[in-house]
Amino acid sequence: MDSLDSLDSLGRLREHPPRPGPAEPAPRAFEAVGRPDAAAKRGLAPVLLNLVKIRAAQITHCALCLDMHSGDALTAGESAGRILRLGAWRESMHFYKAKEIAAIELTEAITVRTDGSVPDEVYARVAAEFDESELARLVAVITTLNGRNGFGVSTCLVPGHCASAI
Repeated sequence: MDSLDSLDSLGRLREHPPRPGPAEPAPRAFEAVGRPDAAAKRGLAPVLLNLVKIRAAQITHCALCLDMHSGDALTAGESAGRILRLGAWRESMHFYKAKEIAAIELTEAITVRTDGSVPDEVYARVAAEFDESELARLVAVITTLNGRNGFGVSTCLVPGHCASAI
C-alpha cells in the first residue's frame, strides 16, 4: 500500500484500508481483551496511564492507538512536549517523574521482551516506585494494552477516524 501511484489529492500516500476486525464477528473476544484494563487502571494516575499507553503504541506501531492515546492525553492536559519526547525518554528523563520513568521502562520491558522476560533490575526499579497492588495493576494494564494494540496492527485500524475503536 506504499506505492507512489496511490497518492491523494494533496500528494500524500492514501491510507491503508482497514481489514475486517474482531469487534463485529467476535464481539465477546474483542470485549474480553479490554476487561482487565478497566479494573486494573483504578488507582493508577491518569497521567501515568496516558504515558504508558502512548509508549506501548509507539513500540507496537499501532497508529490508531498512538493517535487515540495522544489525543486523550492532550485532552487531559498532558503537554505536547512530553508526548513528543516519549520516544526518546532516556534522553529526556528530566521531563518525567521517577514513577513515570519506571512505568515507561516496565512498558518497554513487557512489550519488547527481547530476553524472554522482564529483567530483574528493571522490575526492582519499578517495585521501588510502586506498591505491590499498583505494580500488579500496572502489569495488567500493560499486558492488556499489548493485546489491544495487536488488534489495531493486525487489522490495520486507521488513525484519525474513530475516537475509541480499541
